[in-house]
Amino acid sequence: MADFHFKTWKANLAMSKTVAIVVFAGVQSLDVTGPMDVFCEANRFLEPPDHYRLEVIGVERGAMPCSNGLSLNAHRHFSDALEAYDLLLVAGGPQLPFMDFGAAFDTWLRDACAQARRFGSICNGAFMLARAGLLEGRTVTTHWGDAAALAKLCPSTQVEADRLYVEDGNLYTSAGVTAGIDLSLYLLARDHGPEVALSVAKRLVVFTQRSGGQSQFSPFLTPHAEPTSAVALAQLYVLANLTGDLTIADLANAANMSARNFSRVFTKEAKITPAEFVERARVDAARVLLESTQSPLKTVAYQCGFRDAQHMRSVFNRRLGVTPQQFRLNFAAMV
Repeated sequence: MADFHFKTWKANLAMSKTVAIVVFAGVQSLDVTGPMDVFCEANRFLEPPDHYRLEVIGVERGAMPCSNGLSLNAHRHFSDALEAYDLLLVAGGPQLPFMDFGAAFDTWLRDACAQARRFGSICNGAFMLARAGLLEGRTVTTHWGDAAALAKLCPSTQVEADRLYVEDGNLYTSAGVTAGIDLSLYLLARDHGPEVALSVAKRLVVFTQRSGGQSQFSPFLTPHAEPTSAVALAQLYVLANLTGDLTIADLANAANMSARNFSRVFTKEAKITPAEFVERARVDAARVLLESTQSPLKTVAYQCGFRDAQHMRSVFNRRLGVTPQQFRLNFAAMV
């Protein structure tokens, strides 16, 4: 009888989907526990033969501290992880873009991803894949704060900085931290249908599919010019006069330049056109008002230089993937 039960368990194990996550000292714990909880909760709604088996693979042996002070013990060291996984994910961490785990690990990761049915990364775990040469010519995403550095590291890789997750063949990458949950729910829906994914999302009290992309979470304006340059003068003028027309002539005058020369110099130095900068500035100002005040949308639109509330809604949808009202519901300060 005992032999029968062992054979049944072994048969079920062979049929189950194994989800493995690679961790290291300094890993962001939510990059690991978020996806694992999605697949663990899924087992509540699946028949035993369809259950996910979860495994944590360590780059190092023994207890590994997370970036928040927790410690993780992997089920096995990467050198002992030789099976073909259904899904192999690598987690991220604050220092991961600057970490190198050595040739032996990179070789294992290349081989393990080649054997896996699907592989990918959570947050800036994409850097681990990149250093193993697994992102060449692919389309990916990562945390918005690391997107530029990843693009520089992998010139042949198309980095979609505003996506919550990206599917490129059997490669799946997610954006910052909690986006690993979004990706995992998407994969779960692919495996077992949207009803199971919705049931898991309800258990975890999260959305099955969040509105918009990463840009609604990131600081929109970043420094584009030397503080003493003519372009910086024009940028300061924009921020101080959002309700004005802000034509090329206005900005050129603020920079003490001809309109033609100003447009060329601004685009070269700021890497965006003057019109693009003006629209970004208006969106950023509107985000602040939506987060911190209860002003009507038409008032916010006027104070930030949009033609009207509908114009602001159109720009928000195009840039952030959400309406101003949705943005306020997501980010308004609790009072």
